[in-house]
Amino acid sequence: QVQLVESGGGSVQAGGSLTLSCTVSGYVSSTSCMAWFRQVPGEKREGLATIHTGGGSIWYVNSVKGRFTISQDNARNILILQMNSLKPEDSAVYTCAAATPDCPMLHAGSWFNPGSVQGYNDWGQGTQVTVSS
Repeated sequence: QVQLVESGGGSVQAGGSLTLSCTVSGYVSSTSCMAWFRQVPGEKREGLATIHTGGGSIWYVNSVKGRFTISQDNARNILILQMNSLKPEDSAVYTCAAATPDCPMLHAGSWFNPGSVQGYNDWGQGTQVTVSS
């Protein structure tokens, strides 16, 4: 089991940028996946982006493609989500997650439901992002 702690949330105007960090404690193998999700009260958790820790393969949900970038800083054990061109509808609690030691969502180079919460076994507490118009 790993511990995940998010930071970097806050309030920003539409069109602005934020960088979220997820500090990872514990061992995450190179065959794992790490992801960012978000959730608005009353709605289900939405998968935004997933990265395979070993090969770097990445998946994005369509609504954030071209605006959000997921990356990993292996030296500091941090998962990063760079968010640009933010919109009011991006307001939510953002949470990082880990699927370790294996990533069942990536098989033979193809992603299978990487945005589903079921594939992930460790979760952070979340950080609030609010985008005003």
